[in-house]
Amino acid sequence: MKQKYKWLTGAVMGVAVSLASTSCVDEIKFGNAFLDKAPGGSATIDTVFNSAAYTRQFLNTCYSRQYYGLPYVNDSSGDLPDSSNPYLGKFEALTDCWQLHYTSTTIYGSYYSGSHTSNYDLRGDVFGYTREMVWQVVRWCWLLIENIDRVPGMDDTEKRKLVAEAKCLIASRYFDMFRHYGGLPLVYASFTGTESSYSMPRATVEGTVNYMISLLDDAINSGGLEWAYTGADATTETGHWTKAGAMALKCKIWQFAASPLFNANQGFAGGGSEAERQNLVWYGSYRSDLWDNCLKACEEFFKAVDANGTYRLNTASGTNPTPAEYRYAYRMGYIKLDSPEVLHSVRVTTTDAFNSSTYCWHSWSDNGRNSYTPTQEYVEMFPWSDGTPFDWEKTKSEGKLDEMFLTGTFKPGEQMLSDIVLTRDPRLYESVIVNGLPGNLGWSSVSMGGDPYELWVGGTHAGTNSQNETMRYATGYDNMKYYLGDNDYLRQYTQWVALRLSDIYLTYAEALLQANNDARGAIEQVNIVRSRVGLLGLVECNPDKNLLTDKDALLEEILRERACELGMEDSRFFDLVRYKRADRFEKRLHGLLIYRLGEDGSRILTAWRDGTGSNSKLGGALQPVNFEYVPFELKNPVRHWWTHGFDSKWYLSPFPLAEINKGYGLVQNPGW
Repeated sequence: MKQKYKWLTGAVMGVAVSLASTSCVDEIKFGNAFLDKAPGGSATIDTVFNSAAYTRQFLNTCYSRQYYGLPYVNDSSGDLPDSSNPYLGKFEALTDCWQLHYTSTTIYGSYYSGSHTSNYDLRGDVFGYTREMVWQVVRWCWLLIENIDRVPGMDDTEKRKLVAEAKCLIASRYFDMFRHYGGLPLVYASFTGTESSYSMPRATVEGTVNYMISLLDDAINSGGLEWAYTGADATTETGHWTKAGAMALKCKIWQFAASPLFNANQGFAGGGSEAERQNLVWYGSYRSDLWDNCLKACEEFFKAVDANGTYRLNTASGTNPTPAEYRYAYRMGYIKLDSPEVLHSVRVTTTDAFNSSTYCWHSWSDNGRNSYTPTQEYVEMFPWSDGTPFDWEKTKSEGKLDEMFLTGTFKPGEQMLSDIVLTRDPRLYESVIVNGLPGNLGWSSVSMGGDPYELWVGGTHAGTNSQNETMRYATGYDNMKYYLGDNDYLRQYTQWVALRLSDIYLTYAEALLQANNDARGAIEQVNIVRSRVGLLGLVECNPDKNLLTDKDALLEEILRERACELGMEDSRFFDLVRYKRADRFEKRLHGLLIYRLGEDGSRILTAWRDGTGSNSKLGGALQPVNFEYVPFELKNPVRHWWTHGFDSKWYLSPFPLAEINKGYGLVQNPGW
C-alpha cells in the first residue's frame, strides 16, 4: 500500500473533492457552511463505499490529514492544515526553550507582540479551530463507520479493522484540538444534510474526555487493531493506528485531563467566566480519580507491552558505549521508520516531497524560516554526560566553561580536535547545535567527522547573528532536532513521531507520583529513560534535592527530563500549559555570546574556515578551543509576556469570533 500517504488520485480523488468541496453548500467543517448542509450526496458516497479499494483509500485520506508537527509545505489553499505551513510557526517557540526569529510568522507577529485576538482566519492561531482539518477527518471517519457494512469484497475482519482505526483517528484529532481549546462540540454521526437545524454546543471537559476515551476503548476492545506491525506488514502498514498506539493515547489524554489546568479547586481564570461556570474548561473541582485513571491506563499499557513485546527503547550496543554512541541510539529511536520505540507516527507522503523545493523543515532550516534557536535556559537543563546537573556558576568558577560541550586532543600534523568526547547529556547534541560540535554524525555509524560548527561572533556559521540576535544562531545556538543532512533525508522519509515509548515512561512516572505519591516508583521510570543515554539515576545525581521526599522537587525533575527527552516534539508547550506555569512563560530568557580568544586573551572576530567550501583553515591555525562566554538577555523580539506578565487566557486558544456568532452553541474561552 505504497500510496498510503498520498493524496487520492483518479476516481477516488474525485470523490474526496466532492466530500471536501469548498462550495457554499458542501463545506464539511465547522466554519462556512458546515452547519447549513452536510457535504456530498448519495451518488458520491455510493462511489466510495461500493469498492473495497476506494474505501481503503478513503481512510488513507483521513490518515493524510493527521497533525504533522514539522512544517512541510508553503500552502494556503485550505486543503492542508495551517500547521503544515512554516509561516504559522511551531508553538514550542512560545516556551522557555526556544525563540523564533522569523518575523513573518504568526508566532512572531501575533503571539510575541501579545496582539492575538479571536478575530482571526488564515494561520491566525497556533491551532486554528476551523483550519486544522480536524472536522473534515471527524466527519469522513463517521461516514466510513456508517457505511462500512455495505462495502463489497471486504471481509468482516477488515471492516472491523477499518472501523477501529477510524475511531482512533477521531479520538486523536479531538485530542489535538482539546489541548488547545478544552471542551468541544461532540460529533456522533456524519449528518445527512436534511436536518432542519443544528445544535452543537460545547461539551464539558469531562464529556469531551469521556468521548475520546470511549472511542479508544471501543477500538481497543474490538479486536480490530493489530498490536504492532512487524516483518513484511511493517513496510505497508506502519503508520496505521495499532492497539499499542491507542493504549498510549489513552495515557496521554488522562495525563492532560488530570493536570492542574483542568483538574483543580478553582478554574484557571478565577472561576467567574461563563466557560468556567459551565465546566467547559475544567472539571469544576479537583478530582483525584483522574490521576488514578492515568495511572491505570499506564499500567495496562506496560502490562500489554510485557505480554506482547515489540516495543522497547532503542539502545546503544556494546558494554561501554561512548556519549556519541548513546546519541546515535537516541537519534535512531525517533528517526528510523522501523524504530521499536515509535508507538504512532505520521508521514505526509511516500512521493518525493522531501526535496529542497517542497520540504520546508529541511530546505528552509538554512535560510532562517525555521530559526527555532534554543535558549540558554534550555541548554542548561541538560546535565553532564554522567547525569549530574550542569551548573553554570560552578562550571565558570572552576574554569571549565571551555569543556561544557566537548573535549578533545590535537594529534601531530592535524589541525582539528581528535578523540572528541561529548561532555554533556547525549540528547543535548541531538536537540541543540552547540559551538564546536562536529558537523556530521553518520547515518550508519557514530563517526564524529565534519568540520565543527563555528558559533562564535564572526565564526563561519554564526557570523554576527548572535551579536545582532537575528535568524539562525541568534541565541548562540540552533535547533538540531529533526535536522538531518541532505544525504540522510534521501535515505528515508521523515516521520512525525506522535507517540513515543519514552514519553509514556515519563507519563507513567508522573502518574505514579500524582496518584500514589510513589516517588520511588516514579524515579524508577525516569531512570529507564535516562539510562538509555548513559545517565546515572536521579537520586544518585541529585543528592541535595531530597527527591524521595520532596514531591515538588521530583515533579520539577520529571518536567525537566521531559524537556530534554522530547525536545521540539510539542511536549514542553503542553507541559507548561497543563501545569499553568506562568512563571516559565513570563521568565526573561537568554542567549550566549561566544568570543574566540587569541593567545593573549584578545577577541578574534573572524572565522576559522574560509567559507569557500574547500575546508581550508585560515592560516593553518589549530581549531579554536579557547573562548569567552557571555550570557545575554534576549531582546529581539521582547515577548509581551515578559514585560506585561502572563495572562491566564493564553493557556487556551480563542474560538474564532465568526464561529461564536453562528449561534450553534460555542461559548468563548476565558479572557477572549
